[in-house]
Amino acid sequence: MRNALPIAMLALAMASPAHGEVAAQSAGGFVVTASAEVVTSPERSWQELIAPARWWFKDHTYSHDAANLSIDARPGGCFCETLQGTRTIPRGGVEHMRVVYAERAKALRMKGALGPLQSEAAEGTLTITLKPSGTGTRIEWQYVVGGYMRFKPEEIAPVVNQVLGEQFTSLVARLGPVAKSGG
Repeated sequence: MRNALPIAMLALAMASPAHGEVAAQSAGGFVVTASAEVVTSPERSWQELIAPARWWFKDHTYSHDAANLSIDARPGGCFCETLQGTRTIPRGGVEHMRVVYAERAKALRMKGALGPLQSEAAEGTLTITLKPSGTGTRIEWQYVVGGYMRFKPEEIAPVVNQVLGEQFTSLVARLGPVAKSGG
């Protein structure tokens, strides 16, 4: 299993000071945030961030294989997924998000409606920042969703928070979370 993380790594990530929540919601949309401190440098964190095939859960892909995910980290670049057909000819693909801002080892901003929001007239903006912190990096995610959707924000926001939280926790586990101090 290519994307499986050892249980110990997931437990460590969950014990880390990672934090995610639905930070705001209204009839017009919602905001989901997550943050954590990791032991890797901003450059190493960036390299892992732009390789979602290594940390995104396959259950949250259309192809059921995270190896089909990629991020082209430049303005206009795609956070895309190939839908495999035959060995040499893909049957299609999915644009999850479009890169609108990329500053190596500092920030990545992408626009797009993830998962079930893709079928709605909603737009989302995911901003990921990497900041030097102690001997590692502080990673912060903010996904802002607005527009018309048939989902009620109070019902879909917790689901989006959970799914993005799983991806965030997986990324943090790969990077080596800073363990909580004290008891």
